[in-house]
Amino acid sequence: MKGLILCAGNGTRLQPFSNTTSKVLLPVANKPLLFYNIEKLLDLGIKEIGIVIQAAHDPLFRESVGNGEQWGASITYLYQARALGIADAVKQAEAFIGSDSFILLLGDNLIGQTLEGLRDSILLERQDGALLLGEVEKPQDYGVAEIKEHRIIGLEEKPAQPKSNLAIMGAYAFTSKIFEAVHAISPSKRGEYEITDAIQWLIEAKYAISYDITYQPHTDVGTIERWLEANRWMLQQLADEGTLAMETTSSTNKFSSSVMVGNTSQLVTCEIGPYTTIGPRVNLEDCRIEDSIILEGVSLKNMSLKGAIVSRDYMVQPAREANL
Repeated sequence: MKGLILCAGNGTRLQPFSNTTSKVLLPVANKPLLFYNIEKLLDLGIKEIGIVIQAAHDPLFRESVGNGEQWGASITYLYQARALGIADAVKQAEAFIGSDSFILLLGDNLIGQTLEGLRDSILLERQDGALLLGEVEKPQDYGVAEIKEHRIIGLEEKPAQPKSNLAIMGAYAFTSKIFEAVHAISPSKRGEYEITDAIQWLIEAKYAISYDITYQPHTDVGTIERWLEANRWMLQQLADEGTLAMETTSSTNKFSSSVMVGNTSQLVTCEIGPYTTIGPRVNLEDCRIEDSIILEGVSLKNMSLKGAIVSRDYMVQPAREANL
């Protein structure tokens, strides 16, 4: 079984931060979002991983991610020329996947659930596809599954009137039969080749499609608000595990719970947290920061922030944006 992670999106809702960095390389709890997905595959024993990117992002990915050696894995970079949908991105991986089964992940999703159920659906239960579903508050923003008698009977992408609140969580397992489907479907009204249409094609062709439902934390890190939300629950998880690391050069600081500070950062007379990540090479003096993400290389003095993401060039909070 192989792994495939899709990372070719433009991340327009995460601008300005995604203007210079692919959204999947933006950090959650000081670790690139993509790395969580790579680790999900490694947990399943998957060592052959394809990553679909835009060709323009290739140098950035190779510098930031490498060839997989640091994980004892092999990473192959694949290219999607235009953002024509998830099914089109899968199509670009056909030669890489070959006749193998594979786990498909969307690179901007963060999922607490183990993916063993998806893997076992394919390898042990001989299903042709399996989806991870989760309850969401706004199903019209997602691909939505309609379930009847414990069976998926229909899928719809971003429906105006959703038939359920069970959304696809950006995690799938497939056999190579999915390639029949991605070649058979036509673009949707959005002009994209939808993975929901491809799975619907498999269902109508009588292929076996199963699902798991997760009740663990999950989020699509596609907006500023959801980036902050992902940072909160990942920090809370690390705090619960007792693995949060804080090393600073001053003893004059006060830290609340669920705080992560990069060990190359310097803080003087600051109050930090809760739910705050301070990246590497950050310098803070006389600052009060809560529920925020401070990215690499930022210098701040006499600032009070809550619910903010700050880079060297920008500060973004819900409903407002300003240059520092």
